[in-house]
Amino acid sequence: MVTWSPKLALYAAFAGASFLTALALGRPELAALGAPFALVLVVGLALPPPPQVRAILQPARQRAVEGEEIDAELVVSAISPAHDLQLALLLPDGIRALGGAGSLLLRVEPGRDRTLPLRLDCAHWGAHRVGTLLLRSRDLAGLRVLDSRITGNTVVRVYPRPQQLQSLVAPAETQPFAGNRVARTKGEGIEFAGIRPYLPGDRARRINWRASAARQTLYVNQQHPERNSDVIIFLDTFAEARRQDAGTLDLAVRAAASLAGHYLATRDRVGLVGFGGVVRWLAPSSGATQLYRIVDALLETEIVFSFAWKGVDVLPARSLTPQALVIALSPLLDERSVAALLDLRRRGFDLVVVDISPLAFSAQPRDPDTLAAMRLWQLWREAQRFGYERLGVAVAEWDGQRPLAEVIEEVRAFRRFARYSSA
Repeated sequence: MVTWSPKLALYAAFAGASFLTALALGRPELAALGAPFALVLVVGLALPPPPQVRAILQPARQRAVEGEEIDAELVVSAISPAHDLQLALLLPDGIRALGGAGSLLLRVEPGRDRTLPLRLDCAHWGAHRVGTLLLRSRDLAGLRVLDSRITGNTVVRVYPRPQQLQSLVAPAETQPFAGNRVARTKGEGIEFAGIRPYLPGDRARRINWRASAARQTLYVNQQHPERNSDVIIFLDTFAEARRQDAGTLDLAVRAAASLAGHYLATRDRVGLVGFGGVVRWLAPSSGATQLYRIVDALLETEIVFSFAWKGVDVLPARSLTPQALVIALSPLLDERSVAALLDLRRRGFDLVVVDISPLAFSAQPRDPDTLAAMRLWQLWREAQRFGYERLGVAVAEWDGQRPLAEVIEEVRAFRRFARYSSA
């Protein structure tokens, strides 16, 4: 849209005031003061209007990991000469332009594209839409201004940087597919499970000659087969505690991406359930393609407020496969998610809860009443965790200040102690 510049209004006001004063006082020499400004207006308005400018931002790649920098090119073109073209690059919160390239002053020749190299810093995970530009061009006299906005359609997916995990929570049961986990059943495999008497049809290479010689009859070795497991990452999206640019959902997404990558690397099948105002799910699968599916789904995760009561019955049957390990990432702030996790445990699922602590994102109490309320809330959360532990569910709190690997080790220690106590 073409608008008048403040320069035009100032020149018109000064020329008009000079002419009116000369007419009122009968002194024509005063009109000579405004004549140059009137001449600029006449000549300037006769010039071509501000040029139409087109610009596009082209990132070198559309996938990156947090902390990486990607190259991009800003291509600007104009039909007629563009003098003193002002350009502002509007970037989302998770991406920054390095070197002060967010605001530029350019000169573009007609019929020639001007390409500007840029460097973008991927500071925060998310699916970021880039390429939105604000342009301001003027005519040669600077009397008319054309402001335009170009909406970008390029999406740059910035993935959370995965955390290093030395070990993982081992599922209690395995699936009938080949993998890296030693099954408790006996069959074809590598790990030694025991011996049994020889039966017709057994392979000769499985004969245990030492045991056979000691017992004067043939015995064969038995092995544990190598199988994979199903792991379901249960992401609570009912509510979050947030402070400035970080919150419990941010930590949960980072933990989910790290866990999914490591479990898929061990040839397990991994699925995702987003349980909140909007229910999203991915059926368990394996491979690099599944990792991209999960991470892309995590990038679109958001808190959707809803007052409708939801239980695990709303989830499709194949989103929670039998004998799967369910790793819940939840701040335990909403009663619906707390009840859903208890329901999963009562249905026999192998459940682990990582409590994404909201305490790190809450304001520090300053008066005695607020301090007492905070203490009661902490006690209530401890009682919640104790209720899970009574059902044999490992619960570990994570505030983002310590590595996720320490939380996983806490869970593993609890599960080892629980198995030892039950034995």
